[in-house]
Amino acid sequence: MPIQQNSYKWYILFLLVLTNMFVVAIPTMGMSVLAKEMSGDLGLNLVQVGIVWGIGSLPGIVTGLLGGAIGDKIGPKRIMIVVSLLAGLMGAARGLAWDFISMLSVTLLFGALMPILTMNGFKTAGQWFPARQLGLANGLISMGMALGFLLGSLLSATVFSPLLGGWRNVLMVYGLTGALLSIPWFFTRTIPLQHHTTGSQLSIRQAVMHVANQKNIWLLGFTLFGVGGCIQGLLGYLPLYLRGLGWGVLQADGALSAFHTSSMIFVLPIALWSDRLGSRRRLLFLTAIMVALGSGLLSVASGGLIWLAVLMAGFVRDAFMAIFLTMVIEVEGIGPVYAGTATGFTMAISGMGSFISPPLGNSLAGFWPGAPFLSWAGLALFGMFCLSQVKTKPQA
Repeated sequence: MPIQQNSYKWYILFLLVLTNMFVVAIPTMGMSVLAKEMSGDLGLNLVQVGIVWGIGSLPGIVTGLLGGAIGDKIGPKRIMIVVSLLAGLMGAARGLAWDFISMLSVTLLFGALMPILTMNGFKTAGQWFPARQLGLANGLISMGMALGFLLGSLLSATVFSPLLGGWRNVLMVYGLTGALLSIPWFFTRTIPLQHHTTGSQLSIRQAVMHVANQKNIWLLGFTLFGVGGCIQGLLGYLPLYLRGLGWGVLQADGALSAFHTSSMIFVLPIALWSDRLGSRRRLLFLTAIMVALGSGLLSVASGGLIWLAVLMAGFVRDAFMAIFLTMVIEVEGIGPVYAGTATGFTMAISGMGSFISPPLGNSLAGFWPGAPFLSWAGLALFGMFCLSQVKTKPQA
């Protein structure tokens, strides 16, 4: 790759980091800490809050798969331009909701766009970066996501809501800021020819069928179904749970911020380690164990143990995703050509877990407030079992 193009890939990576922060992470996590304010305004109960939190994952079952396949067909740049704009506008529209149904509807549309953007972002990194740097690139993207989650959880309810006049204005500002990122994507260069690998010679149906015949992709999809569903449920319920225990707003939101801070700090070292270890699966398995243990401990923890449990689950969250998405691309028969379709396939399967997990877990709070965490730990254990069945080749 020429020196100029080699340097330009870092600009692409920087833009990917910003997109994940401002279009995906901050607007998404802001909903978690604004849930109490929002539910009071819209008259939502705990199960309805769980449905709103989880509903965004439901359309990803379809749009994730189609978005990945279309990205493989036409290249991810066009996807990043259009979807950044639409996702920003849909995120802003959440601030206009007037009841449960309207919030559910616009969150559904917003959620439909998130997996398309995320997977085509990782595909973009897979096109610009060689295998020896792919773990690093995906780790930096995940670090940007973690920083966005941190800022969204730390500032949305305690700083931006009072400053901007309530949760509605916060969501609208977040959305419009994200929409503006479609502008720099419009002016980016095309991928260097020698690395410009798409599945344009295949129909979308052929690409999907090729990926669907890969047993490892199914197993990885159900791995993310379990672990991702655990994390999705935990993040939506944790601030409400801690406030129910009598924690103040700053303390409760601070626990969520600690989750994302630890994730942001550790994602890059763990991702780099995955490049050198020789087996991403072993490291992925270890991160899944930590998520399951942290969630399980939260079901019975009190006092300082709550912080320990949050940090156990949190410090591996984004590292898990960075390694997972790198592993999907490296599955035999996938590579950069089918990266979007394969990532979309796994996201489609995991979307079912992320949709079911929050309302199902929240409904168990009637037994005791910590019961949802135990159910989500069980989901993570299911994901670990699926991961143990994945067959991998040693890394070069």
